[in-house]
Amino acid sequence: MEYFKLNVFLPIVAFLFLFPVVHGWGLDGHYTVCKIAQSRLSKAAADAVEKLLPASANGDLASVCIWADHVKFRYHWSSALHYIDTPDNLCNYQYNRDCKDENGVPDRCVAGAINNYTEQLLSYNSANENAKTYNLTESLLFLSHFMGDIHQPLHVGFTSDRGANTIDVHWYTRKTVLHHVWDSNIIETAEERYDDSNVDELVDALQKNISTGWADQVNSWESCSGNKKTCPDIYAAEGIKAACAWAYKGVSEGSTLEDDYFLTRFPIVQQRLAQGGVRLAATLNRIFT
Repeated sequence: MEYFKLNVFLPIVAFLFLFPVVHGWGLDGHYTVCKIAQSRLSKAAADAVEKLLPASANGDLASVCIWADHVKFRYHWSSALHYIDTPDNLCNYQYNRDCKDENGVPDRCVAGAINNYTEQLLSYNSANENAKTYNLTESLLFLSHFMGDIHQPLHVGFTSDRGANTIDVHWYTRKTVLHHVWDSNIIETAEERYDDSNVDELVDALQKNISTGWADQVNSWESCSGNKKTCPDIYAAEGIKAACAWAYKGVSEGSTLEDDYFLTRFPIVQQRLAQGGVRLAATLNRIFT
């Protein structure tokens, strides 16, 4: 997959605040996924992540977890790697059918990107000559970001509405699109109501739930069959089911979404953020351990 290879490293921080976020969880969503993940790394994985992170990150993966959204303005080829378009209303996902870009090029979707960057990172500490063709810092940042994207239900959405990017709604009194409601609005509303607008309080709450209420599910979240390092097909299949059952359900063009929608959907957002963080850590642990 030559289009995933990056041979020239561009300064990471230069792009971080130049452009608005238009794909994936918003800033706080990606921050949350990476913060949860870094707290669950093995020593070997933590050491590798620290070595691969740019010096400007000061060892904090979450601080650069949004990077992939900004560099797509320079790396135009990467835009297709943030999502998967599935057939309208089927509410299921198949890699061979769905993982392709608008031109039909296979493997160019978020599931393909996760597989590819996982494979690149496996060359870390390898004498393999192929390792020299990869920028493993960028591989880490792409993988971390895309693991968040694939857990946002509308990143595995319907083709005709581009993952609900063309469905205009009102979030309380604010005009937006349904995709953005799931990227940012639900999280921002929860932070305003429950966390004093502090994302770290959201992270703390999710980490407590991971160790208590979801504790009996964590092993199943982490596991991959067949000795795979990561399992994006599982995550994508969950995503389209959640999109149909929760994101799209009860919404039409011009809908006004308020407390009924927020209170029933926020638990889904919480779980998907937690799953993304747990699975990113598990993937990195399998890669580097």
